[in-house]
Amino acid sequence: MNRIFGRKKETKPAPSLSDAQGRLEERGGNLDKKIAALNAELSQYKAQLKKARGSAAASIKRRAAQTLKRKRMYEQQRDQLAAQAFNVDQTSFAIDTAKDTITTVEAMKAANTALKVETAKINIDHIDDVTDDLADMFEDLNEVNEALGRNYAMDDIDDADLDAELDALGDDFEEELDLGTADATPGLLPPPGP
Repeated sequence: MNRIFGRKKETKPAPSLSDAQGRLEERGGNLDKKIAALNAELSQYKAQLKKARGSAAASIKRRAAQTLKRKRMYEQQRDQLAAQAFNVDQTSFAIDTAKDTITTVEAMKAANTALKVETAKINIDHIDDVTDDLADMFEDLNEVNEALGRNYAMDDIDDADLDAELDALGDDFEEELDLGTADATPGLLPPPGP
């Protein structure tokens, strides 16, 4: 059957951008080497021109001009390769950006679905009931704490009496400071023991 119809030719896969970029860098490196060699050759011609006279100088100038033409040609080729490499880099960046965008959109879709599922589990009426119950419990606890915090041994003390006693203590302390007899402990506390 293959003899009659022939075989389908195997096609090679298309080169990737990294393959193209590697090839362009290799060619650019080769061109840089050639340009460096031509620069060295031109510097030799320049040194020879300083010493040469007459027809020898004309011959050296011709060879230097041809070398300079080749150098310019290689520089143009290098610039074209640099432009191609730039285009390959831009294309690679665009592909990476598109892949990142697709990944981001898929992640956002998954997050949206998960958020909808989790939001569906929330019952706002139940949350209101829980917060109301908590508020009631805190009120009850505050009432219990107030009841437990009452002092049964003290009679009602007038605030004016407390203010007057504090003022008197302040005056006594100022007098002790003026006389230089004040120590670090207030007069109403017993002195520290041995």
